[in-house]
Amino acid sequence: MTLRIEQSSDRGHTTIRLIGRMRAEHVAEVQKQIEASGPTVTLDLEDVTLVDVQVVRFLGACETRGIALRNGPPYISDWIARERA
Repeated sequence: MTLRIEQSSDRGHTTIRLIGRMRAEHVAEVQKQIEASGPTVTLDLEDVTLVDVQVVRFLGACETRGIALRNGPPYISDWIARERA
């Protein structure tokens, strides 16, 4: 399975749901979706099954820019924290 992206908006807030395996090759498309989404964005990672180091760095940068990361597997948040250290 590759990455599927679903987007929903409600009153100026956009949630981008990522489903499946996210690799470095998907970062540009997710970034494009974020940029087109307006000022308040949440990335829902509940159904992400696998990421690589470039994705972890991208997600950490998103969080630094104020993009909320929700429902992610604990290994992703732990890995983001390790990359920041």
